[in-house]
Amino acid sequence: MFQQATPVVRNLLIINGIFYVVTHFLAPDLRPLLAGYYPSAPQFQPWQVVTHMFMHASLGHIFFNMFALFMFGSQLERVWGPKRFLNYYLACGLGAFLLHELVVGYGYFTAYGTWFPRVEELFPDFGYSALQIQAQRMYVPVVGASGAVFGLLLGFGMLFPNTRLQLLFPPIPIKARYFVLGYGALELLLALDNNPGDNVAHFAHLGGMIFGYMLLKRWQRDRDVFY
Repeated sequence: MFQQATPVVRNLLIINGIFYVVTHFLAPDLRPLLAGYYPSAPQFQPWQVVTHMFMHASLGHIFFNMFALFMFGSQLERVWGPKRFLNYYLACGLGAFLLHELVVGYGYFTAYGTWFPRVEELFPDFGYSALQIQAQRMYVPVVGASGAVFGLLLGFGMLFPNTRLQLLFPPIPIKARYFVLGYGALELLLALDNNPGDNVAHFAHLGGMIFGYMLLKRWQRDRDVFY
């Protein structure tokens, strides 16, 4: 399977694998430096806007993301070429991060009256240890390539709408266009449900699809190697 991957997809698989091994086994202390934190969080660093895309929370998380990257990304890279494919992948990942953080920021605004709350200002009487605990509760980082992968899924559905995909549950074939629409609708419902026990960044998934759609429509207008 690895040999069948296109060049950029293969490199992305390798980079994600390296990040996972390093941050889970060799240097776990790097996780707060590379995960994607909200801008007002004390752990935030500018490079996290990119590095969070290569971080994953668990083996299952990275496996399913990399499987989807291989399945859909290789097809798109063959159509667009390496440069355009990489630009699209990164743009979807950045768009996913942006929408996720906008939603998080709106939650802070409704709760605290500011888009950029700081724990030391909200809880001036807390000691250092208490502030650290409160910051961990308030600022939950986002990790994973899921936003970029959802952008790839959207792109695959637009370029190959009639391609049949074989589902595992239920085990039936479905056209790519309907799979994408159904998955997008499910993500929207889960995002709006706002279940406190759900730690999946559904708005990041939607952000990847939205930014992917906008970018593809722009390319379609330009007719510059869209198909």
